[in-house]
Amino acid sequence: MSNVNTMRAISQDVLGGPEVLREVQVERPEPRANEVLVRVRAAGVNPTDWKHRAAGLFLGEPPFVLGWDVSGVVEAVGFGATDFAPGEEVFGLLPYPYGHGSHAEYVVAPARALVRKPAGIDHVQAGALPLVALTAWQALVEHADLRPGQRVLIHAAAGGVGHVAVQIAKARGAYVIGTASAGKHEFLRGLGADEVIDYRETDFAEAVKDVDVVLDTMGGDHGLRSLRVLRPGGQVVSILPVTGPELYEEAERLGVRAAFVLVDADRAGMRAVAELVEAGRLRATVAGTFPLADAAEAHALGDTGRTTGKLVLTVD
Repeated sequence: MSNVNTMRAISQDVLGGPEVLREVQVERPEPRANEVLVRVRAAGVNPTDWKHRAAGLFLGEPPFVLGWDVSGVVEAVGFGATDFAPGEEVFGLLPYPYGHGSHAEYVVAPARALVRKPAGIDHVQAGALPLVALTAWQALVEHADLRPGQRVLIHAAAGGVGHVAVQIAKARGAYVIGTASAGKHEFLRGLGADEVIDYRETDFAEAVKDVDVVLDTMGGDHGLRSLRVLRPGGQVVSILPVTGPELYEEAERLGVRAAFVLVDADRAGMRAVAELVEAGRLRATVAGTFPLADAAEAHALGDTGRTTGKLVLTVD
């Protein structure tokens, strides 16, 4: 058990598989000016977590505590963080990528990264949403300016970002085409997808045309191949780093656009997400929940790449 000055957290000393994760006791953080101390109740686990665990990515060498999603209760507020009071329920995305640390009993967040949790959802649902919903919102709405009647293709539409992007695109009035294995088609139609393509049986680049926006959640050659399905002036938005100039050069040649978008904490985006939740237009599908101590099990399941929706750690 933690005392008042320490807390449980999931840390690692080396890069590697899920087995490198372990529960440790660390000093409980204190909120500085414009910061809020949140008692974590739930925190999503995302592909970026298991990629950082294995390869370090932005964070370099451990030790570090992962986790960017957070839903919980305000424990204390720093000087100037007047928007929240202790006891209020909040959720949000810690600043990506260097604001990590929500896979713990407490985490400090900038006050402007948080919004009030909608009363109609629990902490597991709220903890599942921020990273995937902000990724989809920033890519589709803020960057691509998706509008009613436009056609959007979402790759891996049943995944964490994908299944949320389907709902956001539908809420914007778009015609949504998703790629997924056959067993996930009914799930996607239930979320509002207008067309679903079995990527194992059908080449999307042959089956789809006249698309305004493609959301590439896959990487590899998906971005380059997706350029062929766009109408003139359309765009591919990738949420995975685009390596090399080929994508941009080919986009320019074809008279279309390509961009890479990296998610970040944003209060306006979180307010938009909360409004969609409150309107019944957005919900995360939770593939599994795990107590904080079982974080390695969540990572092992995530490593399979086969989950539908989101994995969430819960903290009692």
